[in-house]
Amino acid sequence: MPGEYFALTVDHLFGRIWTRPGLSMRDKRLMTLSVVTALGQQDLAEVQVNAALQNGELTEDELREVAIFLTHYVGFPLGSGLNGVIERVTARRKEAAAEGTADDKKANVNAAVKMHTGKTLD
Repeated sequence: MPGEYFALTVDHLFGRIWTRPGLSMRDKRLMTLSVVTALGQQDLAEVQVNAALQNGELTEDELREVAIFLTHYVGFPLGSGLNGVIERVTARRKEAAAEGTADDKKANVNAAVKMHTGKTLD
C-alpha cells in the first residue's frame, strides 16, 4: 500500500476537494492541467490528460488546443512538454483500442501511486 500520507492526501483531495460544487469537473480538470503544466509536472499532466479523455471531459483536439494556448503563457519548453504528454497518452489509448483492450480504469490510480511510491497496485 502507498502509506498513510498518500491515503490521507488522496482521500482529502478526491473525497472533499474534487467533489465540491461550484465548478464542473471539466473546469477543475482544465485548471489542474494548467497548473501542473506551469510547474513542469509531466507525470501529473499525464494523469490529468488520461483522466480528461477517460471521463469525456475533453477531446484530443481540445487538449491539443490547451497545449497551444498554454504555450503562450508558460513558454515553449513547458507547453511542448504538455503537447508531448498529450501525444503519448492519445497514442497509447489508440494502440489499446486497436488491440481491443478495454480502457484501464485503474491507470490513473496506478500512475499516482507509482509517482509516490515507485510501485503500482497490481
